[in-house]
Amino acid sequence: MGGAVYNSGIPNVRSNSVCHPFPVAYMLRVVACLSFVVLQLTIAAGAVDWNEPEQQLSRKIVAVTGPGAAALTVENRSSLSKRDYEIVQNGLRSSLEQAGLRFVAAEQAAALVAIFLSENSASYVWVAEIRQGASETSVVMVSAPRPASLTAAHESVPLSLRKISVWTQADPILDVTVLEENAGPTHIAVLGAERVALYRWQAGKWQQEQALSILHARPWPGDVRGRLIPAKDHLLDVYLPGVICRSGAAAPLTLNCRETDDPWPLVPAALSGGIYSAFPGAGSGVAIPPLGAFYTPTRNFFTGALTSGIGKFTTVSKFYSAAFVPRDKYLLWLFAATDGHIHMIDGINDQVARFDWGSDLTSVKTSCGAGWQVLATSAEEGNADSVRAYEFPDRDPVAVSPAINFTGVITAFWTEAKGDTAIAVVKNQETGNYEAFRLAVVCSQ
Repeated sequence: MGGAVYNSGIPNVRSNSVCHPFPVAYMLRVVACLSFVVLQLTIAAGAVDWNEPEQQLSRKIVAVTGPGAAALTVENRSSLSKRDYEIVQNGLRSSLEQAGLRFVAAEQAAALVAIFLSENSASYVWVAEIRQGASETSVVMVSAPRPASLTAAHESVPLSLRKISVWTQADPILDVTVLEENAGPTHIAVLGAERVALYRWQAGKWQQEQALSILHARPWPGDVRGRLIPAKDHLLDVYLPGVICRSGAAAPLTLNCRETDDPWPLVPAALSGGIYSAFPGAGSGVAIPPLGAFYTPTRNFFTGALTSGIGKFTTVSKFYSAAFVPRDKYLLWLFAATDGHIHMIDGINDQVARFDWGSDLTSVKTSCGAGWQVLATSAEEGNADSVRAYEFPDRDPVAVSPAINFTGVITAFWTEAKGDTAIAVVKNQETGNYEAFRLAVVCSQ
């Protein structure tokens, strides 16, 4: 037998392909054709079928509203790209129309439907807030798988954090509070282990007004913590392990310190006693009562005993820090416990979770996103901390900002008195100084 010949050409026959057979042009056409095929395959592979979660959420919404006129808003708080967000938004509108909703302006609507596209570490979470007249707000949600091929685009991160330097010194800083401000802080108090120093911004620099000594009979624990709380009828209160000090009301100021195990306040003064909703514009809301926690005088954490309690809980696990988030009908508290877990207390249950968080967390009320964010440090161990903002559409935190990094470890982290910003104190690993920063949530542009 002769040698086998495979795919031999047929003499005198020209190719009928769109890729022309001339040597150079032919190769270029082949490359172009292949590139087009690869592009189409890539687009097909990257496409996601959102139909099922769209249908599920639409059915849940209409089960609450019934057919009729409704106003709809859809907000992206997830890592969905702009293209996918538009696809999902259009798909939801179509599914809701097929289910019986007719879209009108808000003033003509029988129901107001606000859909938030969020996500957690495992999946997308789509939450719908439904308001009908004076009735209570209803919330329904569905989850959708998040393909591994989809990565978070920077443009989809809805919020960001900004850190503003407030004060730096060589000695340890336990807390800083802003007493007066115009465009920025103009009068501050800096808490150290042995004194409270008052500074005023004058002639383009900080100038010390007064230093108030802190009297205490027992030595402080090795990792001493403290808190400054501005007061209404006097300048401020100072909370330290086993000691509470109260300032005078008029200059020259004095500190009256006494040994006591009185609780430290956990709710910022501006928010205490108010009624707040879980989502912006929601008609209903929950009360945020004052809440205090007892601090261990010989250690660096809270005992877990509370003043008024959270529902049936008058005690929780020992914890380093706490935050809270209003829900539709209750207040959800989060405690960074000494056991390394986050304990979520809703008044009925103590749900234990292990988030990728450190031991410092606090909450702020802002005009951004859902209106409430939890600021939490990363669980990564090392010589430098980072903080990220989270929202809670349900019980899983959704990261809504990139991490903001520090050049050292955070030693104090408290919400400021107004409740909309936080103070973070960092020990700079390069200089050894202590630095106090204000952390503010910045809305999307």
